[in-house]
Amino acid sequence: MATAMTPVGQDQPTKADPPPVVFDLSQPPVIEGFTPLPRAKEENFKDKFIRKTKENPFVPIGCLGTAGALIYGLSAFRRGKTRQSQLLMRARIFAQGFTVVAIIVGVATTALKPKQ
Repeated sequence: MATAMTPVGQDQPTKADPPPVVFDLSQPPVIEGFTPLPRAKEENFKDKFIRKTKENPFVPIGCLGTAGALIYGLSAFRRGKTRQSQLLMRARIFAQGFTVVAIIVGVATTALKPKQ
C-alpha cells in the first residue's frame, strides 16, 4: 500500500485547466438554449407613478384622503377641539379602509387581466 507522494510545492501535471470564468455584471448571463426577453425601457419614479396612478386612480386618492384627515385631525386636537378631532380620526380610518380596498381591487384586476 505504497502511495506516491510529491514534494510540497510541486504540482502534479494535470489536464489543461480551463481559463477562469470572468463574469460581466453589465450583461445578462449566457445560457445555452435560452434567449432572454429584451429589457423594457427603464422608467424613472415620475413615469412609474403616473403609470400606476392611471392603472388604479383610487389608491392615491385614498392616500391623500388619509393624510388630509390625519393632518387636519391632529391640528384640531392641538387646538383643543376634541369632538372635531374624533370625527376626523374616524374619517381617517374610513379613508384607510378605502385605500386598502382600492389596493386589493387593483391587485385583483391586474391579476385577472389577460396578458398582452
